[in-house]
Amino acid sequence: MPQSQASLIVHPLVVRLTHWTNAFAMVCMVMSGWAIYNASPIFPFRFPAWATLGGWLGGSIAWHFAAMWLLCANALLYLAYGVASGHLHRKLLPVRPGDVARDAALALRFRLPHQPGRYNAVQRALYLLVLLLGVLLVASGLSIWKPVQFCWLSALFGGFDFARRVHFVAMAGVVGFLVVHLLLVLLVPRTLPPMFTGRARPSAPRIDQASERTRA
Repeated sequence: MPQSQASLIVHPLVVRLTHWTNAFAMVCMVMSGWAIYNASPIFPFRFPAWATLGGWLGGSIAWHFAAMWLLCANALLYLAYGVASGHLHRKLLPVRPGDVARDAALALRFRLPHQPGRYNAVQRALYLLVLLLGVLLVASGLSIWKPVQFCWLSALFGGFDFARRVHFVAMAGVVGFLVVHLLLVLLVPRTLPPMFTGRARPSAPRIDQASERTRA
């Protein structure tokens, strides 16, 4: 019992590997995407060169597609594991608007309790949102990449130009998710080490009781 209470597995190896692979691929896609955007901007601004990846348009496209295939393969691995093991259902459901509002208010007051191995309502909502944004990014990206072969998809987005805007907005949503994700890590820094080691110490009983009173 002492060893079982000393630490518990909160992030299996597959989750940790796909998490960091996903982080790397997303950063590469965003930075190379900004370089591609700079070649033909659709808004009255450009991204600074230091925030882009690829050096030139051809190099940026190569980085973008390489990261895309890595991201897609990684996402399929995570989804397959998540569905087969029940990880997605346990971690991301249920999501109730009232719970999200409550936990967001607690987080802003720095009073949000944390239980190792459990996502709060804000985290669950954000993870589900970023999964939906990922689907939107893939669909809009395909309509931009192959507007002739996927003409029906391009038409669904209102044409090539509007598909670029949808792709940009979805990208901005993912970047916003990353910012909030990092802020939550700063608010609860003890959540970071388990993403490397997979293990965390269980919460003290009084924290669980406080959480239960908050949910009541």
